[in-house]
Amino acid sequence: MKKWLAVYFGFTKREFNGLMTLFVLIGLMMSFPYLYGLVKEEEQVTEAEQQAVLTLALLEKKKLSDKKEYNFEQPTVKRKVSLFAFDPNMIGVEEWIRLGLSAKQAGAILKYRAKGGQFRKKEDLRKMYTISLKMYQQWEPYIRIANDLENSPALNSKTYPKQVHIKLAPVVVEVNGADTTALDQIRGIGMTFANRIINYRERIGGFYKKEQLMEVFGLDSVKYEEIKDQVVVDVTKLKRINVNTAEFVDFKNHPYIRYKQVNALIQYRKQHGNYSNIADLNKVAILNQETINRLAAYLEF
Repeated sequence: MKKWLAVYFGFTKREFNGLMTLFVLIGLMMSFPYLYGLVKEEEQVTEAEQQAVLTLALLEKKKLSDKKEYNFEQPTVKRKVSLFAFDPNMIGVEEWIRLGLSAKQAGAILKYRAKGGQFRKKEDLRKMYTISLKMYQQWEPYIRIANDLENSPALNSKTYPKQVHIKLAPVVVEVNGADTTALDQIRGIGMTFANRIINYRERIGGFYKKEQLMEVFGLDSVKYEEIKDQVVVDVTKLKRINVNTAEFVDFKNHPYIRYKQVNALIQYRKQHGNYSNIADLNKVAILNQETINRLAAYLEF
């Protein structure tokens, strides 16, 4: 072939070698997909076989584990039972095993007792999941609970000292002269309300009746009903204002009268002279009867 190519095509030796190399590469490229598929298929089969082997191994391990667990939990069927009188609150692991329990089951009962559990009567043993009904029926004639909490005469006859509750007499506080410490002694009034009562008392000049406490912020009718029997008011401690000499500052921050009303009160006095009594305040047009009635306890002439 080399001579034929050299004769008919004039290929040199070097060109011939290059042509052969090209043919080999083309052949490899054409056969690559087929070869790759064979390799891939072989790998997939190998992986599947490995997975199957692993699955079988896990199943075999699980069967062995289940078999061990079954054999551990069921020894009571073949274990020789030795019945004897016992107190379930007192016996240990060895005694429970003699009665037919496994070491694990006996440990569960001891753990229950260690946490404060107690068998007060025979039937309490039925609450333990490790004790079957058949097993309890075998034990029942042999159970002896030393201090039966339901049937023990000693326990039932035990007397307890009678608790004596000393009822403290309620305090009575005069609110116009009390400080926060005294007000805090009123049941239902803490330091927060005590401070609010004193602050409001300073604004109005004192309380002339107990019901005024409901004007304190947060002190509603329910709270008032709770404390009303613990307070009294002394009207002689009220701070009164002389309307014939008063200036605007004397009524400052008073909750019962507004700025315009104070101004009208003072201006009317300057124009018409002093007020003689509470009725004269009705001459000030801007003052209504409700305002006059609320102010009356705080005014003097």
